[in-house]
Amino acid sequence: MEKYNKLSGRAIVSFFASFAVCTLIIGGLILFGPTSEAWYTHPGNISLIIAGLLICILFSLLMQSSYELKQMKGYFDNMVITDALTHVYNRRYVHENIDRLVKSVSRSGGVLTVMIIDVDFFQSYNDAYGYKKGDNCLKIIANVLTQSIKRDNDCVARYGGNEFLIILPNTDENGAHIIANRLLKNIRDCNLPHGKNSAADYITISVGATTGGKDFSHSGEDYINKAKEALQNSIQNGCDRYTFLNL
Repeated sequence: MEKYNKLSGRAIVSFFASFAVCTLIIGGLILFGPTSEAWYTHPGNISLIIAGLLICILFSLLMQSSYELKQMKGYFDNMVITDALTHVYNRRYVHENIDRLVKSVSRSGGVLTVMIIDVDFFQSYNDAYGYKKGDNCLKIIANVLTQSIKRDNDCVARYGGNEFLIILPNTDENGAHIIANRLLKNIRDCNLPHGKNSAADYITISVGATTGGKDFSHSGEDYINKAKEALQNSIQNGCDRYTFLNL
């Protein structure tokens, strides 16, 4: 977990701001008070100055604590929706947000594409190369998938052990074809050896996709199920390929 043990810029600014305010107030009390002459010889004035400094320090520490709490809350909120291994979104994020996205594109008259990606013969890869290399393989695949989509509102999620899901708002069937072929090529180009892969001698993926929109009767689960059906077609037809089914 990230440590928040350094004084933040916000806390430093708050210190100097409170210091300026305290200086004006205490300075006014001293200059216009009965002890303004030789003020430094009066214990009361020194006490005022010390109290002002303590107030400044306390205020800056409170600001720092507030800032740290906000950062830590953001950190833990992000943990809940992020896959610990691959650092992409997780299944929970998908199920909490996909229905909202479906309704949003329906209201705007847009379209939504959902893709499910399966790493071909991944259990055989784990058996042959070990789970540590398997985990590293999943990290590489997650990174390649993320780099292969271009827009900020597109998202990649790890949906299962070796399954990933990609949500592409405002992407039609033609766009789905382009992105799916890009995914297939980019994974092939990684050239990760996989001697137990019946489709090739390196890591490959199978992709299933569907596109829908303008229909409030479809739920996020409908999109996912249709993408799964398309994925099964890709797997049954030999893997390392892409299948599209209309929703």
